[in-house]
Amino acid sequence: MAELKLKTVTRTQGNNQALKDGAVKPKTFAFDFVEIPVLIDGFRRMVRGNEFDICEMAITTYICAKAHGKPMTAVPVFLVRAFHHGAILVNTKAGIRTAKDLEGRKIGVNRGYTVTTGLWARSILQDEHGVDLGRITWVLSGDEHVAEYRPPANVVPIEPGYKMADLLVSGELAAAIGIEVNHPDVKPLIPNALEAGLTALRSRGHYPINHTVVIRDELVAAHPDLARDVFDAFAESKRLYVERLKDGRIEKPTAVDEVHRRVMEVTGDPLPHGIAPNRRVLEELIRHSLTQGIITAPVTVEELFPPSTHGLVA
Repeated sequence: MAELKLKTVTRTQGNNQALKDGAVKPKTFAFDFVEIPVLIDGFRRMVRGNEFDICEMAITTYICAKAHGKPMTAVPVFLVRAFHHGAILVNTKAGIRTAKDLEGRKIGVNRGYTVTTGLWARSILQDEHGVDLGRITWVLSGDEHVAEYRPPANVVPIEPGYKMADLLVSGELAAAIGIEVNHPDVKPLIPNALEAGLTALRSRGHYPINHTVVIRDELVAAHPDLARDVFDAFAESKRLYVERLKDGRIEKPTAVDEVHRRVMEVTGDPLPHGIAPNRRVLEELIRHSLTQGIITAPVTVEELFPPSTHGLVA
């Protein structure tokens, strides 16, 4: 019987390098990797056209897509995690002394409202600083991956012809999330962002998930062992990466590697896979997806993943 080859999109990074170079191979199929220079284009193509068999995907995009009936299901593999305390930039001349001062103002959000960085940054404003998100006008620079999604009434598109960075510098926007600006009047709302993130991790287990891995539903249905095999392959690749990280065998560590190293000092594993070690943050994600209007009906953590993966941990 011919080997099952599955068209797969995932950005090359430390924790999946062993899959890309063939050091780790799944048991029941072979990866047929498709390289997409801008990964978010892959998310969009998967959500709108179901183009790939397996695809790395922003987890908030996935939750939104699932709510709109897109035929894909994630395995509890979480390739990218990050703290988002540093994602909120403010205009220093806009009178923002504390996060609460953002109420009644306009805040830009890079790309769409359902962007994962946006969700987590808004969650920080709400949970750590008591900001009423409903009293802010959220200004978007782009559209949503899930075309059917309709945002809350206080979410508006940027005016045609304007750039978000320029509006932040001018003070038209009091703050913006997820953009880069090099200007003396712009600074992070929260200083020492990594330390703030690590404090949130220690105090309340806050360690945001950014990306997961989805599989086309028809493949999950046709191949009962597939979801577990995908999980196991990514998990083994991650294990090899974490071993190298622990042993100091990464030749040119990146900023991401450094964050993983700092998290490992707190938790022991910077990239845990499976529902059990991530239930708290997954429930946090669902809660904020509901309160922010990214989904309109509650879901359980188990509904997001195939039953064959519910007990898996790595």
